[in-house]
Parts: sequence; C-alpha cells; structure tokens
Amino acid sequence: MRPLEGITVVTLEHAIAAPFATRQLADLGARVIKVERPGVGDFARGYDERVRGLASHFVWINRSKESLTLDVKHPEAQAALMKLIVEEADVVVQNLAPGAAARLGLSYEALSAIKPEIIVCDISGYGADGPYRDKKAYDLLIQSESGFLSVTGTEDEPCKAGPSIADISAGMYAYTNILAALMQRQKTGRGQHLDISMLESLVEWTTYPLYYAFDGAAPPPRTGASHATIYPYGPFPAGDGKTVMFGLQNEREWAGFCAKVLLQPELAHEERFSSNSRRSAARVELRQIIIDAFAELSAAQVVERLDAAQIANAQVNDMHAVWAHPQLKARKRWREVQTSVGTVPALLPPGSWEQGDPRMDPVPALGAHSAAILAELGYPADQVEELKAAGVI
Repeated sequence: MRPLEGITVVTLEHAIAAPFATRQLADLGARVIKVERPGVGDFARGYDERVRGLASHFVWINRSKESLTLDVKHPEAQAALMKLIVEEADVVVQNLAPGAAARLGLSYEALSAIKPEIIVCDISGYGADGPYRDKKAYDLLIQSESGFLSVTGTEDEPCKAGPSIADISAGMYAYTNILAALMQRQKTGRGQHLDISMLESLVEWTTYPLYYAFDGAAPPPRTGASHATIYPYGPFPAGDGKTVMFGLQNEREWAGFCAKVLLQPELAHEERFSSNSRRSAARVELRQIIIDAFAELSAAQVVERLDAAQIANAQVNDMHAVWAHPQLKARKRWREVQTSVGTVPALLPPGSWEQGDPRMDPVPALGAHSAAILAELGYPADQVEELKAAGVI
C-alpha cells in the first residue's frame, strides 16, 4: 500500500508549479483529480509537441492523474465542483490567476466553513498579501525578481536556469507542506491553509548568495559554469578539445590535485593559492596553470588522474547522453508510462521504494475521466450528456 492511498486531491492547476506538486502526491498513491477547461485544458498541453505530439512539460508532470473538464464559470459546473470537493476531497490545490479561486468560492475560509478538515494549498507568484499580491508571475520573472539572475550567467550577461526552477521550487514546497498538513490533520482533525509563494521559494534557494552579500558586502560574481566562490570548480579544456568538469572542496583535495593531477606539488604551498578565497581571487592565473597542465592530455587522461587523486569530476552531458546514462540504466530507474499516443519512458521518482514502485499511471487525455467522476457523484448518464452538449464539461 502506498503512503497516500485513500487521499483525494482536487486541483485547479496549470503550467508547472501546482502540477509538479500534485504529480508527486500521485506518485505516493493519492488520487489526483485535475480540473481543466473544456476543449483547451491546462495551457501547458500546448507548450510544444515534442513527445509524439504531446507537450514535454505536460507529460513530465501529469501522469497518474484523472482529467475532469469543467467550465468553472458556469453555475452547473461550479455546483459539480463543490459537490466533488465536499464529498471527496482531502486537499484542494490551485495556482489560478490571483483572486480567481476566491471568486469561485474556493478560498480556505469558504471551504473550511463547510468542511473543517479540508487542506487548501494556494500557489502564487508573490503570496496572498503584500504590495505584489495581484501581480502576474511567470518563472523567468520570478528568477529575475528573486535575484537569481543576478548571480547566474557570465560576467557580461545574466542567464536564466534552463528548467523552470521558480515553478519547481514552489511545487516542491507545496508538496512538502501538504504532506506536513496531512500529518498535522491526523493529530488535530482539522485542515489548514497553505500559502506558497514562488518568490519566497526561490529566494530560499538563493539564500547562500544572499548571505554572501550580507550587510552590504559584494554579491558573488556571475562566473558561467564555474563556481562563483570556490576555485578550481567548473569546466576546463583538455588537450583534445573536450571539456572536463571537476571541483575541489578543501585543502586536502587541493594538495592532492597539485601533486597527482597537475604534477606540481609545490603549488600547494604557494601563498597566492594557500586558501580557497586566495585561489578564487587568483582564478585567472590559476586557470591558465591548469589549462597548460592539461594541454598535452586527453579528457580521458585528465579524468584518470582526477579519479586517482579522488577529485570529484563529471562529464558535461547533453540530453541525449542523459537518456543513455549508464548509472540510471544500472539502477533500473526507467519505466514505461502510458499516454494517448502510446507508451513513453519515465524516470522513477528519486527515493527508495523497497515495497514496490511509486504509482506511475497514464498521462490523461483531456477530459478522459469526466463521465466516470460525475457518475461517482450521482449524475445520471443522460445528464452528463446534457452537460457535455451545453459545454459545461
């Protein structure tokens, strides 16, 4: 039995943050009913067509859910949604536009008055109050507002993270807060309101550079793929034109790197390189020394020396290399997930599942479960057809 079997989540979600949170609840066995707009659905369904005609984002974060189409502005759809929440839901999740859920009667205040044990998780760009409350927020905008962009990129230009990390961070905090709220409910019998802000989530993830710039100090510089404050740590070219990624964490590793990789043990005792802060300050000079030492070596030979010195290193993989990664294959991390266009590979969620795999059910077609869910709520088949004809579902 999976940990969240018996828990039902009703979610009015789109894009990344809320769907990522609820997919992880589904991984743990929760029943997740995804409410979507008839005919269109979650707008992330239309981001691209890279997975045999389906959107890459949508396939990633929407497996194991049931799709219920409702025009939530229609009174009959609102009645059906409220009936679903009151009769079935343990958790309601939403990341609609600011204020939209409250206008639909889905605020925690309204729902808890009817069902005190309900947990309501609101995910927004900036939170439920404050001067930015009503601002729209997308991932790149939060990466900018949080200061993330100011410390990411090259000296000449800031750069966004490739994945939608503002959304992902908010989704992770929504997921963990919902788990905590379910545990709290076991003790008190009551639900609670969770107010998850993308800004606060990503600022939490950016707090190391925030503290680095504490009390007016200079923030860490943008250094591309290198570490901003630890050196050497990042990509270095080998003599065959390939790139090796490696990093040092302490003085013991620095001494071993000088002796066994650079074959210049005397460098370890030079004052200009005698601490991480000094090495970081002298990174231009030190980088040239490393490049010169690697100039006659292939990337494979550099890695061989790094491994012998027990210096952490990695390949600079592209996406095709990750699909074929030998470690993921050896650990049997890939499964098959059904979609409307056939099966696709899916990575097992991180973690140990000794009692069996997490739930990895199909990615739902739009409205695939509408009739079945409404039948559960007592709607006869002819009424369901009438609602469908009227565009309510």
